[in-house]
Amino acid sequence: MESETILIDTSILIDYFRKKDKQSTTFYKLSLKYKIAVSSVTEFEFLTGAREEHFEFVDTLFKKLTVLPFDSECAKKAKNIYLGLKSKNKLIELPDIFIASTALANSLLFSTINEKHFKRIEGLNFVD
Repeated sequence: MESETILIDTSILIDYFRKKDKQSTTFYKLSLKYKIAVSSVTEFEFLTGAREEHFEFVDTLFKKLTVLPFDSECAKKAKNIYLGLKSKNKLIELPDIFIASTALANSLLFSTINEKHFKRIEGLNFVD
């Protein structure tokens, strides 16, 4: 039986990268149950935060992940999220909107360590 795909946020990758005990991380635990995907926005955020001495680790990690593009469908979902949050005066950072819209556009479960912001977005199906 093929495992279901889940989209993870950048915070989960950062947590995995920083912790010495990889088996205690959310990323590791999710990888036992799900196929892991990230948005191209998450890839960008992670790559721009990496230092040169970590490039090999980062390159190896991203070869194991499915990277989903931020495409036209994602842009349309992002517009709706943005306008909805703006109307409630509850805007979050644009990269987070783009990442959430990738999950919605691809009908994927979603996981993040930063639930405070993402819980504002209607329709996201969270996995803890």
